[in-house]
Amino acid sequence: MTESKDLIIISASCGKNLELSEKFLEKSNELKISSEILDLTTLDIPLFNPRIHSKENIPNEIEELKKKLFEIERWVICAPEYNGGSPPILTNTITWLSVCTTDWRGVFNNKKAIIATHSGGAGFKFLTSFRSQLEHLGSLVYPRNIVVNKNKKFNSQSVKDIL
Repeated sequence: MTESKDLIIISASCGKNLELSEKFLEKSNELKISSEILDLTTLDIPLFNPRIHSKENIPNEIEELKKKLFEIERWVICAPEYNGGSPPILTNTITWLSVCTTDWRGVFNNKKAIIATHSGGAGFKFLTSFRSQLEHLGSLVYPRNIVVNKNKKFNSQSVKDIL
């Protein structure tokens, strides 16, 4: 059985946001916070379709992810802005988690979440819409975000302060 972690760093891309996730992991290790990265792009989760999927045919990866997220109280979500919103892989994962069981709220309720983005622009629309979604699901979203782009470099001290 694997050791329970204090922090999960969720990456919703395999590019710049995965690199950002790795920087969070490095900083959390420096602070002696037990953490791990969950790269959503490595999971084989089908696109949720209510005509096809139900509580009777939930992918094993969603079941495992649900168990993990129930246990971990602190999250960092690193995701790019896609077309003014959340990336499809993140939306699909949240959809699966919210329909897979009757106790799905426990996955999100009172989880302390930090939202981070490495986007082509400021990522403002993603940050705003995703904050609203997480709060709707019951998460406690930290008021500061981490934004990295071509004009704004990664700020190591900001990450340390937030963690």
